[in-house]
Amino acid sequence: MRKALIVGIDYYENISNLSGAVNDAHAVRSVLERNADGTLNFPTPNLLVGTGPDTQITRAELKEAVCELFADDADIALFFFAGHGYIEATGGFLCASDSRTGDDGLSLTEVMSLANASKAKNKIILLDSCHAGIAGANVLSQHVAEITEGVTILTASTAHQYAMETAGGGSGVFTSLLVDALSGAAANLIGAITPGSVYAHIDQSLGSWAQRPVFKTNVKTFVSLRQAAPPIELAELQRLTEFFPTPTTEFALDPSYEPHRSGVEDPATPPPDPAHTAVFAILQNYVNVNLVRAAGAPHMWHAAMQSQGCQLTVLGQHYWNLVNERLI
Repeated sequence: MRKALIVGIDYYENISNLSGAVNDAHAVRSVLERNADGTLNFPTPNLLVGTGPDTQITRAELKEAVCELFADDADIALFFFAGHGYIEATGGFLCASDSRTGDDGLSLTEVMSLANASKAKNKIILLDSCHAGIAGANVLSQHVAEITEGVTILTASTAHQYAMETAGGGSGVFTSLLVDALSGAAANLIGAITPGSVYAHIDQSLGSWAQRPVFKTNVKTFVSLRQAAPPIELAELQRLTEFFPTPTTEFALDPSYEPHRSGVEDPATPPPDPAHTAVFAILQNYVNVNLVRAAGAPHMWHAAMQSQGCQLTVLGQHYWNLVNERLI
């Protein structure tokens, strides 16, 4: 069972309103609800959005929803929050619609206590709010994280940074990149998107932005948050060990593998062989995802026409090992 609580608060009674938190919540729900093939991923996620006086999310409602999320032994319990954040000497807070001073919001210490004590196998906390990087930190020593096994935290910024909006507004920079990552930008070659790959995508994409994402985790293995369309067919990927008996094997090519001709070849050049060109098409697919490179030639066309070969890249050798060990 996969459970998700997705919260976006634009409306605040006593502090400045936001314009993109609700949009962010809807975007995250939309991408998480189903995998790329249409199968359910997080069925009926609990969506709480504060858009105005009639739909405000109070602190009591927010805490109750977080308690419910972490109350059982779900395979994954995922909490996403977009809204105002606040920090003081006693820790950080997620501001609800009825917050007045910030420190009357939902304490991140409470959130972490609920997550740390939860029997859920994987607890994922995604926070697009200012100062959220303090989540999981020891109040007395913010350089020390206190998270139990199975907990992962990914936040928009450090404890002392603000979470920025995109240039046009209407969305947080962090959530925009999060949605891109979950949509497939952070997928591996079998389509799995993990918290680690999401962080890597966001971290790289932010570059020299003033805000830096924070990633804290205590897990033995990463869980897949969503299944995207893989960039290469699994059946083709599993043939790596067929074409390359060892990770260092060089696959010998000749002109019969290349279906295209320049028109100036020697008449003695062997014609394309349909069986060979079918294999060559798969090898080209490997090249497209950086599993294979031409050996002794600039491109695969030249390698075939010059009777050179191709070999696995470092990434290709990694996936060769996964196939060989029957891990994929």
